[in-house]
Amino acid sequence: MALLIKSIGYIATMDDAGRELRDGWILVDGPAIVALGDGEPPERSDITETIDAKGALAIPGMVNTHHHLYQTFQRNLPLVQDAKLFDWLVGLYEVWRELRPEDVHVSAKLGLGELLLTGCTTVADHFYVFPHGQTGELLDETIHAARELGVRFHPSRGSMSRGRSQGGLPPDDVVQKPEEILVDSERVVAKYHDASRYSMCRLTLAPCSPFSVTDELLIESAKLARTRGVRLHTHLAETQDENDFCQKTVGARPLAYMEKCGWLGPDVWYAHGVWLNEEELKLMAKTGTGIAHCPTSNLRLGSGIAPIPKALELGVPVGLAVDGSASNDASDMIRELQMCTMVHRVGTGVEAMPARRALRVATRGGAKVLGRDDIGQLAPGMAADIVLFGLDDLGLAGAMHDPLAALAFTTGIRRAQTVLVNGKLVVREGRLQNVDTAELFARSNRLAAGMVERASARTKIDFLSRREGGSAV
Repeated sequence: MALLIKSIGYIATMDDAGRELRDGWILVDGPAIVALGDGEPPERSDITETIDAKGALAIPGMVNTHHHLYQTFQRNLPLVQDAKLFDWLVGLYEVWRELRPEDVHVSAKLGLGELLLTGCTTVADHFYVFPHGQTGELLDETIHAARELGVRFHPSRGSMSRGRSQGGLPPDDVVQKPEEILVDSERVVAKYHDASRYSMCRLTLAPCSPFSVTDELLIESAKLARTRGVRLHTHLAETQDENDFCQKTVGARPLAYMEKCGWLGPDVWYAHGVWLNEEELKLMAKTGTGIAHCPTSNLRLGSGIAPIPKALELGVPVGLAVDGSASNDASDMIRELQMCTMVHRVGTGVEAMPARRALRVATRGGAKVLGRDDIGQLAPGMAADIVLFGLDDLGLAGAMHDPLAALAFTTGIRRAQTVLVNGKLVVREGRLQNVDTAELFARSNRLAAGMVERASARTKIDFLSRREGGSAV
């Protein structure tokens, strides 16, 4: 049974030829695109639904290569509004110690819903906080939420094994023993990982960072991932403080340390990479190791501007990412695309990041980072992950010289009007189809307040009080 999208004003295919079509159509059958073109659409007897795009802009669903969905409940928290990374983490760990299964499930629905509405159809999430006394199946809650909303999901079984008593940053009651982590990693991969084409769920193993895990866990996680055929992910070179920490504790820069632990290759990608130097970027290009670029988070925390134009020039796989909603503070891929387009003009030069290059990073680049050849472009045989943006907003008046670039340069495109994932409609007329947004809004605010109240009662810290210089924890 086929679905036809007609009267599309502008189609950015992001295919190998970089084709851009005007006044076109896209034909979908099952999970895949079967044809597209300009002019009159084909007549077929098996078309069961037709969507009139009314002159909209169509792009491939964007790919978010790094997120922490559980953090959507800590957006705009006054205590850490002006904190740099390590202070920010120390403060927020006290709140994250209060995570319960319902918090994880609903915060994931909230973040995933916002991402869908901003044109993102594939999400890689990094979940690594497992408070003692809670169920060990918290990661499962994010997977269930993704299934409910209909988003393509790459959940990471994250982990922390180096608590404060061992010189790490997290409290001891949110870290786990390596053997416990590896057993649960085996469980979630066996239960949820689907390597097939058009898969809606692929697992990743993702120890949190060089300053929150042990050598043993990094090495054993890499062995397990490669035995099971899943990818590896972690944070790396996000701040200068991290570089200093690694030099002090392991006597090497972060990337050199990860190389010793077996963490280079086309099955590995790192979040941030702000402080990677050119020689390190060359090594990543040579080995096919990728980067999840998080421009808004890096600015929000004062971490710096990642050398993404140089990474792309050298051939490093690069995808776009929003990072956690507590350091952004939004799950908004349109804003991330705009930030990527703008920030490198200051960091590198005005020609460093044209709008189409940024969109390619957000689509094809993300697909490559996640090891997928079935998403990221609109072409026959590719997954029917299609986003339509209306072009009738007042903020777009006068900007129709280049509708595609308007996505990166104007504020006239704020929300998607239609989103398909795997050929299924998950956003119609600007509304999520699989969740009651009013109920989700109210429930999210209630749960977010509850986490802060519990943390405040336990620590006697006022998390709603803004502190100069960041966290006072």
